[in-house]
Amino acid sequence: MLRWLLIFIVIAATAWWLGSPSRSASSVTASSPAAGSIAASSTPARTVIACAPPARLAGDDGTVQSDAPGGMKPFPLRNATAKPLAGFSVAARVLARKEYGSDREADFAPLDLALGWNRMRDDAVLSQLDISQSGRFYRYRWSRDPPIPPDEIVRSSANMHLVPANDAIADALDAVDADDRVRIDGWLVQIEATDGWRWRSSLTRDDSGAGACEVIYVCGVTVR
Repeated sequence: MLRWLLIFIVIAATAWWLGSPSRSASSVTASSPAAGSIAASSTPARTVIACAPPARLAGDDGTVQSDAPGGMKPFPLRNATAKPLAGFSVAARVLARKEYGSDREADFAPLDLALGWNRMRDDAVLSQLDISQSGRFYRYRWSRDPPIPPDEIVRSSANMHLVPANDAIADALDAVDADDRVRIDGWLVQIEATDGWRWRSSLTRDDSGAGACEVIYVCGVTVR
């Protein structure tokens, strides 16, 4: 009888461990892509999640923007807060990356990524564009005729200022390279410093020039 009792205890303990939430929950994942992640590939996705993303997320390609919930509190930053303006998610190809360290914005967003989606992910299009970043701007040039209409380039690409929610997100963003496929989930924000300085995100994808970049408080990063 004692032997059977011990066997029962071992089986019950094993079943409890397999179903334990602490085993299944993880902030860093290396596995096959879940629904809504970047396009299927044999390379496992690397995902880091630091805070609650918006309810609506981008699929395999493109952007999704949604209203910020009423009463949502600002995110605390060092000597500032990040006021959520909208939920935001983008799945795209990294066209270029640029690190900053000396401007005021670098206190909050030390990295900009120029991202492209739709036809701005295609090699046939990108091979005809000269892409660069400087001064918190993303620039593109072509030699003769544009490979796609210029207004489509504007609607299908953007320079994004990335404000990491924590060190794990910062490390994940640091590891992103040009030509990676990424998905970034978070919130478009207005940063308000204690001395009155402000930095506000664009809320549309069809603008260009000064003020057209997204300022994203990044809650989640998926890299393929």
